[in-house]
Amino acid sequence: MFVDRVDIYVKGGDGGNGMVAFRREKYIPNGGPAGGDGGSGANVVFQVDEGLRTLMDFRYQRHFKAMRGENGGSKNQHGKNAKDMIVKVPPGTIVMDKATERIIADLTEQGQTAIIARGGRGGRGNTRFATPANPAPHLSENGEPGEEREVRLELKLLADAGLVGFPSVGKSTLLSVVSAAKPKVAAYHFTTIKPNLGVVSLDDTRSFVIADLPGLIEGASQGAGLGHQFLRHIERTRVIIHVIDMAGTEGRDPYDDYLKINDELKHYQMRLLERPQVIAANKMDMPGAEENLKKFKEKVSEDLLIYPISALTKEGLRDLIYAVADLIEKTPTFPIHDVDNEEETERVVYKFEEEEKPFEINRDDDGVFVISGPRIEKLFKMTDFTQDESVRRFARQMRGMGIDEALRKRGIEDGDTVRILDFEFEFVD
Repeated sequence: MFVDRVDIYVKGGDGGNGMVAFRREKYIPNGGPAGGDGGSGANVVFQVDEGLRTLMDFRYQRHFKAMRGENGGSKNQHGKNAKDMIVKVPPGTIVMDKATERIIADLTEQGQTAIIARGGRGGRGNTRFATPANPAPHLSENGEPGEEREVRLELKLLADAGLVGFPSVGKSTLLSVVSAAKPKVAAYHFTTIKPNLGVVSLDDTRSFVIADLPGLIEGASQGAGLGHQFLRHIERTRVIIHVIDMAGTEGRDPYDDYLKINDELKHYQMRLLERPQVIAANKMDMPGAEENLKKFKEKVSEDLLIYPISALTKEGLRDLIYAVADLIEKTPTFPIHDVDNEEETERVVYKFEEEEKPFEINRDDDGVFVISGPRIEKLFKMTDFTQDESVRRFARQMRGMGIDEALRKRGIEDGDTVRILDFEFEFVD
């Protein structure tokens, strides 16, 4: 099965917890704090593997959760950092955040990596909180939660040239004779139900990758036929080879076919028409093909590259593939997306983004005040509630964020219940 689009869940590893410990050695009466920091959680890293051709593996495993860091130890021992979780993806994979529809990574080259979900930092041990006023704190942090998100993976094949055209115009036959690929060939529509790749080798040692895409029909860009599922695979190609049944064996007009397919490419993405296009006038061995070709040339621009061929008899194929190879050399790659990755781009884009609210207060039907928000929930998860000093620190942090005052404005009274995540506590004024 050819799988080229899938949704998965990824989560970076949580950081290890910091420790509360004290130095206890003979003849050293005031040893002081000695609790170590927790180790950092593992990142979820996607890495390109040329051995993969589809996203099939992600059909069976959709959840990827990285390891958490090791907890800190006594004697100021730092917890061990967790090793990154490496997830192999095929070349041509685009990773998109489902919630924001932002492109996280465009992975094209062998060995290329991208961090998709970052692990949390380790919590600090009580050594970090020692001050002249409090030289022996009973205070530590839990590890920071790892980043979690749902992402969409889309595979866009890495081909230099793409074959497009109506069903049964001879695209699969052409691919089979110019490369070593062995696509299914039969005399019925939609024989090809998945994209096929082939490598074309020329006598002058040049070579390029060619993709045979399932047949487009009118309305494909709106979801008709099979073409809409695979139009994304032509986005990376530098040259489009438009195969036309010049003999009109299906009863269609070749020029009408040419206009309809280009119209579908235009509606799918305007930039597809910027790519050089070569017309492979196929089935020239059939009756009426010469006359149709003459009429076709009269209707199109003189600059359009047209190569009369017969995929069946292999006539004219040499001229076609050499012309395509020359165009590929002269045509630069077309950028697909502006990847939001600071490490991979030198441009700086300034965007207006509303400041995220540090917290939100709602009231449930049972009268409980519910506090939510990424920042307060993160602080809550990193608080060790087994230590009184940690609890007091969390109370100060809430007060500093303005939560106490906001609760009072909402009408909270002494003894009312407050909930953060799955935990409830009593409000004391």
